[in-house]
Amino acid sequence: MGGFSAIFSRLEDPRTGNARRHDLCELLVIALCSCLCGGTTCTDMAEFAEDKEPFLRDFLTLKNGLPSHDTFSRLFRLLDPGAFGECFSQFMREFSQQTAGVVAIDGKTLRRSFDAANAKSALHMVSAWSCDERVVLAQIATDEKSNEITAVPRLLRLLNLEGRTVTADAMSCQREIAQQIVNQGGHYVLSLKGNQPAMLGDVKRFLADPEAQVIATREPAVDADHGRIETRNAVVSYDIDWLQDIHHWPGLKAIGAVRRTRESKRANGGPATTETAYYLLSEPITPERLNQVVRDHWGVEIA
Repeated sequence: MGGFSAIFSRLEDPRTGNARRHDLCELLVIALCSCLCGGTTCTDMAEFAEDKEPFLRDFLTLKNGLPSHDTFSRLFRLLDPGAFGECFSQFMREFSQQTAGVVAIDGKTLRRSFDAANAKSALHMVSAWSCDERVVLAQIATDEKSNEITAVPRLLRLLNLEGRTVTADAMSCQREIAQQIVNQGGHYVLSLKGNQPAMLGDVKRFLADPEAQVIATREPAVDADHGRIETRNAVVSYDIDWLQDIHHWPGLKAIGAVRRTRESKRANGGPATTETAYYLLSEPITPERLNQVVRDHWGVEIA
């Protein structure tokens, strides 16, 4: 609570008179805990406070009892969203310093966010997802998916990347983004596709060469969910000096590929499909680790 209050104490309380009977920081903590447990409305927040009163009293005073849903509704109607956003971003930056593991960067267009009446494009959110903690660390909104490349550097600046591995799809596979991740003390696993055609072609040809110096997974990784069975085999090569002589990619230490074979669990589910994805790596990880990091990244797709 000390750290939380130190950040949000700078937030101006818009309430007046008797409406301030509940402490601002305590209301925000209850709202945060409720949202982490799946709450989405002010009613959910009030019910959470009622259901979890003994837990909340371990670290909150609740001097004037439990807040009602009207209390939460009044507060969030009056709060300055810009000022609240700045405080929350700082809170998440400090929270991210305590986390570890993989941070997945991904953009999604919000459904039904297109405003035809005002000719506004759909809202596109770029998120940083902590795969181990299963929590969104930060988000930035853009008007269009094409703006994602410019949003990712701003999103990364909100995060503590020291010792963490950042994963991202091909749109974020850019030299400037790779350099920023390295500068912030992190590592990257970037998906390599057609937006870097020359490098993709060189990586494909090298990894397909039987004489190439590669390390392969000893055992394939197998997942069986969503009605299908997926088998993944990965290869990694640390022999990238020749590639750097041509492309000069920031922080590059290895390249890798994951071959995925998918088949339906149902007898009439159709033939198996196979695809190979290629990656740029800023640390010489094992193929088993590459398999796991790539699998972790998919968590952001359902976040």
